[in-house]
Amino acid sequence: MNKKSQLLKGSLEGCVLRIIDIEKETYGYEIARILKENGFEDISEGTLYPLYTRLQKNGLIAATMHKSDLGPLRKYYSLTDKGKKELEDFIDTWNYLTKCIHSIIRGNI
Repeated sequence: MNKKSQLLKGSLEGCVLRIIDIEKETYGYEIARILKENGFEDISEGTLYPLYTRLQKNGLIAATMHKSDLGPLRKYYSLTDKGKKELEDFIDTWNYLTKCIHSIIRGNI
């Protein structure tokens, strides 16, 4: 795994929470598609499904089953209140971190 992939993977949980937040309710394949379209080309569904399970176990997302036009039931994910708080914390931390890094990269030390 290259350095870019490692950095992206480190921010994966926050990005997944934000996608669910934007979409309000979405399913695993759709989350994977959005991630891939936005630079996470190396992320596989095999990486994502354990993440969904962990997020659900930690009370950050809720899952409900819905009928699909294309076949079997689909599991749709939505953010819980705890997940919304976790997302806010992720965004605050991300903004702080990028501000610090940009300052150093620009030579503002």
